[in-house]
Amino acid sequence: MATIKDIAKLSGYSIGTVSRVINHHPDVSDKAKDAIKKVIEQEKYQPNTNAKLMKLKSSNIIAIIIKGYANMFFSELLEQLQSSLDAAEQEVSIYYLDEDGDEVETAYHIYVEKKPKGFIFLGGSLEHYDQYFKDADVPSVLLTNDAKHVQNPYVSSYTTDNLSAGAFAVQYLIDHGHTQIGVIGGNPHSHTANDRLAGAAKQMQKQKIYFDETFYEPGRYSFDGGYTAMNTLLSRHPDITAVFALADTIAIGALRCIKDHQLDVPKDISVIGFDGIDLGQYCIPRLTTIYQDIEKMSKNAAENILLRMNYHKAAEHECIPFEIIQGKTVANRK
Repeated sequence: MATIKDIAKLSGYSIGTVSRVINHHPDVSDKAKDAIKKVIEQEKYQPNTNAKLMKLKSSNIIAIIIKGYANMFFSELLEQLQSSLDAAEQEVSIYYLDEDGDEVETAYHIYVEKKPKGFIFLGGSLEHYDQYFKDADVPSVLLTNDAKHVQNPYVSSYTTDNLSAGAFAVQYLIDHGHTQIGVIGGNPHSHTANDRLAGAAKQMQKQKIYFDETFYEPGRYSFDGGYTAMNTLLSRHPDITAVFALADTIAIGALRCIKDHQLDVPKDISVIGFDGIDLGQYCIPRLTTIYQDIEKMSKNAAENILLRMNYHKAAEHECIPFEIIQGKTVANRK
């Protein structure tokens, strides 16, 4: 009888991608979905529901909670996380939430009902941890946010310095001669988005470049969110020459919107993103972006939670350096 590993090998996709297809998650390309389903039908694969339920009840899993269905950065982060945890023969269970959902309340209910060995959060807000999770004595890791001020001593965190990275992105545009700069995307309640926006705004103020709330348009972490935010910003400020998108998924949606306005990137409007997802390097033109070290972030998270589950290692908080990928979406206006 075929196993999920067999399906992954025969289809040419990772176990994580196969798992998402089996569990009907939306963040899988049609090409991958069709290829995996074809192999599943050929091999007459049937998920072992009883085994899955037993594992959920056994307290031997790590629960991975992902905040947002369409954020491709989390998809790539999850892929590498699963690879590291699979190598350690560690079972995981994956839960997706809307980006407006409360991941900590969800974790609390999972903790009460399933008693997992640990939690990994991909994205999240900090204000709910002390409310719901202060008494949870299970090792946890928060990715993309700094949790060193969270009262729970069981929560580690690995993140990029979003404040500095936001400032760096805007300074890169300024260094290329841009003074009419907009910012798009992100949830106003997200600490990650707020830090990137705050860093950008502070740097523009430092460089004496005018920026107010009308130059910022929030939006969901999706292609459509980027398209809609860009469309609104252009209607408000048609004279902008550059845009900082708070995520690459948002930036890619913005590229399409700019094209639909009969404008050229980067001749008319320059765009810089944030994350460094693979798709950005296959856009036309290639996306200039702030790169987060996905490999290091995922590897450190997996190692940390495994050590703390088995050897009671203390929680730690690390800020992982970012760098810029210089694509072709930023023009020099000097």
